[in-house]
Amino acid sequence: MEANWLGLAAAAGAGLLIGLERERNPKARAGVRTFALVALFGALAADVGVRLESSWTVPVGLAAVAGLIIAAYAHKPGEEGPDTATAAAAVVSYLLGVLAGSGEPALAGSIAIGVTALLYFKPELEGFSAGLKREDQVSVLQFLVVTFIVLPILPDRGYGPHEAFNPRHIWLMVVLISGLSLAGYVASRMVGERHSVLVTGLLGGIVSSTATTHLYARRSRESAAMERVALVVISLASLMPLVRVGIVAAVLAPGIASRLYPVLVAALLAGLAATAIFLSRNREPGGVLPAVEQRNPAELGPALRFAALYAVVLGASAWLSEIAGDRGLYATALASGTVDIDPAVLSALNLFADGRIQGASAVVAIALAWLANIAFKLSIITWFNRRLALRALGPMGATVAGGAAALLA
Repeated sequence: MEANWLGLAAAAGAGLLIGLERERNPKARAGVRTFALVALFGALAADVGVRLESSWTVPVGLAAVAGLIIAAYAHKPGEEGPDTATAAAAVVSYLLGVLAGSGEPALAGSIAIGVTALLYFKPELEGFSAGLKREDQVSVLQFLVVTFIVLPILPDRGYGPHEAFNPRHIWLMVVLISGLSLAGYVASRMVGERHSVLVTGLLGGIVSSTATTHLYARRSRESAAMERVALVVISLASLMPLVRVGIVAAVLAPGIASRLYPVLVAALLAGLAATAIFLSRNREPGGVLPAVEQRNPAELGPALRFAALYAVVLGASAWLSEIAGDRGLYATALASGTVDIDPAVLSALNLFADGRIQGASAVVAIALAWLANIAFKLSIITWFNRRLALRALGPMGATVAGGAAALLA
């Protein structure tokens, strides 16, 4: 039987990586050599178990590692207590060695990187945790529930007319969109009050570009400086749905990339260029921006409302595309895009993935939904500040022109 050199090397690398991070902790009683040996021990335990056809080598080895940890951290009364993070990291290193020795070196290496990052960024994680509100923590727990408890128990089959309503598929879209929004929300909380205009626009667009537009269009009336700030934030926030569409398309319908991505990239580059020109003329838009007042998007209520809206749009799209062809799909995209482009985008991508529509039709439907959303945002801006709406026509118009040119081409 050949030696598992790759597994042994991956185990040693994983142990060394975690051990290097633990060396910087004065409380740790294990460092580079110890962690590397523990991980190698795990790989050898797995390899020996295979050779001897025994299932006892790995658990016996784990018990031995536990005994070593207890011996290392045995302390007299009055001494400082053990470093539990190092003890847990040693156990994880052993199991990573077992994983590498069992034929999964890449997975073991990936987990080792994550464990090292988790140990290294302890101060940042503690500060972030302290800044979370109770409702934020509840929202995160709710997101975990809808992802890991609700999703697996939903049936994976079509119901209703044209079998367009797949419960698990609909809920998967809720998880996907809520997860993207939650990631942007958490990042914005980590930035705090020191965020810049650019970060505010980007993160506000990830959470909700429409909500960000409403907030800063209203605040633009406070002062001339705030109006300049609002224009940059709204322009950048309006570009983020293009990024979201690209990510969702890569997950759900990668076959549409050759048709969709040129339109997305052209629109994004045109919008960024127009915004950059404005920034170059207004180098200092003024101080720290006020925080974006928004609720955590992972709350269960918004997720359920999105599921209902998406199901309606999906059914309407399938029905209209059946009786009216592509024109019915386009009408649905225009109607739903004013509220939220995600249902229209997801419907078009899923219809394309199921072979019900062509790629060109899906791209046009997505473009119409996004165009309707841009028009709705401009109407919001006009309601609060007509001068800001005229100035916003520049970057928003450039984005639309870039996407339209690529679509026609």
